[in-house]
Amino acid sequence: MTNKPINTALLGFGMAGRVFHAPIVSAVGGLKLSKIKANRPESIALAKKLYPDTTVVGDTSTVLQDPEIDLVIVATTNATHFELAKAALQAGKHVVVEKPFTVTSKEATELIELARAERKLLTVYQNRRWDSDFRTVKKLLENLMLGRLVEYEAHFDRFRPIPAAETWKEEELLGSGILYDLGAHLIDQALVLFGPPHEVYADLRTQRSGGKITDSFDLTLYYASGLKAILKAGMLVKQPGPRFILSGDKGSFVKYGLDVQEAALKAGRSPKEPDWGMEQEEIWGRLDTEVYGQRVVGKIQSEAGDYRGFYENVRDTILGIAELEVKPEQARNTIRIIELAMQSSKEKRVVAFH
Repeated sequence: MTNKPINTALLGFGMAGRVFHAPIVSAVGGLKLSKIKANRPESIALAKKLYPDTTVVGDTSTVLQDPEIDLVIVATTNATHFELAKAALQAGKHVVVEKPFTVTSKEATELIELARAERKLLTVYQNRRWDSDFRTVKKLLENLMLGRLVEYEAHFDRFRPIPAAETWKEEELLGSGILYDLGAHLIDQALVLFGPPHEVYADLRTQRSGGKITDSFDLTLYYASGLKAILKAGMLVKQPGPRFILSGDKGSFVKYGLDVQEAALKAGRSPKEPDWGMEQEEIWGRLDTEVYGQRVVGKIQSEAGDYRGFYENVRDTILGIAELEVKPEQARNTIRIIELAMQSSKEKRVVAFH
C-alpha cells in the first residue's frame, strides 16, 4: 500500500455527510479527509470544530479544481447527485455518491459510461451491506441454513407522524420520499442476495396528515425460482415488527432491532472504538431450522457490522488491489426498480423488470 493517502473531499455536511461519511472516512487508514464543502453557517462551524485539520470551503469548484483531491464524495440533496457526480468525474476525480445513486436510471447510465471513459472509480454508498443483521442474514443463506428459501421479508419501521419542517426530504422534489431513501437500502440488500427480479409490484402511499411525499411502501420482487422478496417501510409504525423474516423449506429466521451503528454515529462515537458494530444479545435473531435431521432452535449471534468496510474497499479498489464491491451497475438496478415500483403503484399491476 502506498504511503501517500487518498485525499478525499466531502460535498455536503448535512446528516449524510456529518453522520455517515466524515466519521467513517476519518476512521479508515489510507484515506485523508482533506476538504469539506458546506454552506450553512452552523454546518461550517461544526465541520471546523469536529475536523480542525480539514479545510472547509463554501463552493464546489474549489474542490473540483484542486489537483490534490483524488476522491469526491457527493452527499448532497438527491436531485443534485447526477450533476455533481458528473462534474467530479469530468474533473478527473474518483466518485462516491450517497444513495440513492441518481433520480433516474438514465442518469445512472450516463454516469457509468462517463466513469468508464474517464477510467475513474464510481460507486454508491450502500453502507447497509455492512449492517450486522444483513451480514448475518447473508451468512445464513450462504450456508443454506434455511434450505431452499421461499420468502424473504425486510422492513424499516419508523414512527414520525408529523412531517419534519424545513427539510428537502419532506418536499415534493425529484428523488424525495421514503422509496428513494430507505427503499434504496432494502432494494440493494435484496439485489445483493438474489440478483435482479423477474417482476415487480408496489403499493406506494402518503399516509401522514399533511404529508407531501411517499411515506409508506409495500414492494414485492418476484423471482423466476418462485422466491418472493417483500420490502416494506413506513412512518406510522409505532410498534416495529421484525427487521427480517426469512422462510425456507428447512426453517425460518426472524430478527428484531436495528443495526447499532447509526445510533452510535449520531451520538458522536467513533468506529475505532472496541466492539464497534456489535449488537447486544437481546436483539440477536432467532433461528428455527433443521440440521442433519435434527431440529435446531435458538438465538444466532449477529455478525459485527462495520461501515468502514465500504471505504476500505473503495481505497483498495483505487489502489488496484481489490474489486469494487458496490458496482454502479448494481446501483442503477436499484434505481430501475424504484422507477418500476412507481409505475406499478400508479397502474396497479405487476410489471416486468427490464
